[in-house]
Amino acid sequence: MSLVPPPRSNGPLFAEVEMGGDASSTTSVLATLVQASTVFYDTAATLDKAERLLAEAAEYGSQLVVFPEAFVGGYPRGSNFGVTIGNRTDKGKEQFRKYHASAINVPGPEVERLAAMAGKYKVYLVMGVIERDGYTLYCTVLFFDSQGRFLGKHRKIMPTALERIIWGFGDGSTIPVFETPIGKIGAAICWENRMPLLRTAMYAKGIEIYCAPTADSRDVWQASMTHIALEGGCFVLSANQFCRRADYPPSPEYMFYGTEDELTPDSVVCAGGSVIISPSGAILAGPHYEGEALISANLDLGEIARAKFDFDVVGHYSRPEVLSLIVRDVPAKPVTFTSASEENEDDQSKLSYKVTH
Repeated sequence: MSLVPPPRSNGPLFAEVEMGGDASSTTSVLATLVQASTVFYDTAATLDKAERLLAEAAEYGSQLVVFPEAFVGGYPRGSNFGVTIGNRTDKGKEQFRKYHASAINVPGPEVERLAAMAGKYKVYLVMGVIERDGYTLYCTVLFFDSQGRFLGKHRKIMPTALERIIWGFGDGSTIPVFETPIGKIGAAICWENRMPLLRTAMYAKGIEIYCAPTADSRDVWQASMTHIALEGGCFVLSANQFCRRADYPPSPEYMFYGTEDELTPDSVVCAGGSVIISPSGAILAGPHYEGEALISANLDLGEIARAKFDFDVVGHYSRPEVLSLIVRDVPAKPVTFTSASEENEDDQSKLSYKVTH
């Protein structure tokens, strides 16, 4: 079934390509994945594009909209930042400077704008960004409610391969699952979805709508998404960018190392594959590989209970007397300061204890 947006003079940015699920359910949530490219090195233009896409999804009636990994700030596909073991080039350092400049502070003005978008279009928004914290970058997902409130963030805890050169590592303090009127929502980014213990922590928090922004467009990614839906008894929403070489700055400003000579402006460098999967493992929408698109499905939340009757990974199938997991969910800070006033309070407490005891 397709949803047709209200007519507009300039037409929709992207047509909605697919929709599945049971729209008649009283517990149905209409969710949309955005499969589109960043405007690389131009954060303001990327936010403008995000708003156009969000408006388009809202016209279709979407209640939840999920954007890809690193949509704001960009996924630096094909880059090596001039790094070899024991050396970093001046050109690579300058590339990092430009990439750092495209990232956003959390909180910050871009976060305020995203919150305002969510409130304006009355949608829950899950947005992939590159977060700037001083001079360290993090691959992060931001969460907003339909009233325009920033709910919190998840930092990718394990960047993959060369990503570790440019992104810091998140910790256990940003693995949230938010309880909302449309379900319990959380996210894991790209290959950290393949980490069983991270998934288990999210299942223990009761996740129902499992968002998986990614940069992996391979066919095998679909197997991981189906497995997570079955394992967690949850809906899995995986959003990826669709990018051509022309969506990145031209050579020599930006290089796809090892493949640049083989690429034309129309060459597809990330094919998408965004997909929505039910708790029973059924594909509700996607995977889509044909271009930029909005991909939607109705999520019947009653499916969660039906799936967990068969298998509840942190419930009747957990065997905690045999297997258990400890999650350290406090921030891992490299430096902690103790103020003079706190030290004085501690001294007074010790003195009081000695006098009265």
